[in-house]
Amino acid sequence: MALQAASLVSSAFVFPKEGKSNAYFKDSSLFGVSLSEHVKADFSSCALKCKREFNQGVGAVRAQTMVAATPALDRASSESKKTLGQGTCIVTGASSGLGLATAKALAETGKWHIIMACRNFLKAERAAKSAGIAKENYTIMHLDLASLDSVRQFVDTFRRSGRPLDVLVCNAAVYLPTAKEPAFTAEGFELSVGTNHLGHFLLSRLLLEDMKKSDYPSKRLIIVGSITGNTNTLAGNVPPKANLGDLRGLSGGLNGLNRSAMIDGGVFDGAKAYKDSKVCNMLTMQEFHRRLHEETGIAFASLYPGCIATTGLFREHIPLFRLLFPPFQKYITKGFVSEHEAGKRLAQVVSDPSLTKSGAYWSWNKHSASFQNQLSQEASDAEKARKVWEISEKLVGLA
Repeated sequence: MALQAASLVSSAFVFPKEGKSNAYFKDSSLFGVSLSEHVKADFSSCALKCKREFNQGVGAVRAQTMVAATPALDRASSESKKTLGQGTCIVTGASSGLGLATAKALAETGKWHIIMACRNFLKAERAAKSAGIAKENYTIMHLDLASLDSVRQFVDTFRRSGRPLDVLVCNAAVYLPTAKEPAFTAEGFELSVGTNHLGHFLLSRLLLEDMKKSDYPSKRLIIVGSITGNTNTLAGNVPPKANLGDLRGLSGGLNGLNRSAMIDGGVFDGAKAYKDSKVCNMLTMQEFHRRLHEETGIAFASLYPGCIATTGLFREHIPLFRLLFPPFQKYITKGFVSEHEAGKRLAQVVSDPSLTKSGAYWSWNKHSASFQNQLSQEASDAEKARKVWEISEKLVGLA
């Protein structure tokens, strides 16, 4: 989820720095058929229908498991949808905020089936129903980006569903601006970078094979960026500024054990860790474009949909910030964007024929018109993008 000028307000608050202590771990033919055979067929059909209706209602969670266990049925469903021209789009973090708004915007067109990749089944199911997303337009699958094992299990489950993959949207994010000590993923990486960058990096690399097989006319892989990772903007220049340095911390595994949990090897800062992870997201998008666009025909893009000041991304911030930030964005910076509007913008990058340019970083002006924005020097550094890619391959077990 994108973050705009959060730092403009947060910079007004001073948080005492504490000495670094030990890191802790934080915790998805009617003729020729006998009467008896005809009755059996009707009975079986009725039973299957009842079972399906139950699974779509009270047994919603169980239904998701059954998807993976019945690939033949899903393939038939998939072929039917393909005939209707419906694409399949995975959206990570689709149970709230920008992800949910994007899923709703796409589903409402009737042209997309959304795979809501989320950590919490029940939360995602309630969110989808509350948003009014038609049941036939979405499927929930468990994904915890803070666990590389969960990422691999998600990919396996998706493949067993038999669905094609046309678009992948890497949206989910962790933001811990007031954290005094680092938290860690299941594999021991600092949580913000481990989730926002490494989890999405592995997911994208594994699902690339699925996207290559798609015959959809406009395949896309989209990674949500952030203005705060761009030091060529006002928001990007509010301390702590994003800076990957020489990547010594990333090379060391970000584990905080005798080495820094920060990418640049510096002292831990929760707000900076988020911004650094967004720089990695934008660098990764560009490296995907350079390495794989011509070969695959996939359009790789990132975007900043605007400042969604009321999003749950800020839930870990102090209460005073959460109170003042929305009106500050609405009336002072004029940069406020609702979740609904931001969701429409991300959905536009998913499906708009005019936004097919690969390697682009999309933004919107005050009239909600899209344009290709410029990335900062660091966020567009080709050599640094190559290094981030190669180090990340090793960390996630792809090299």
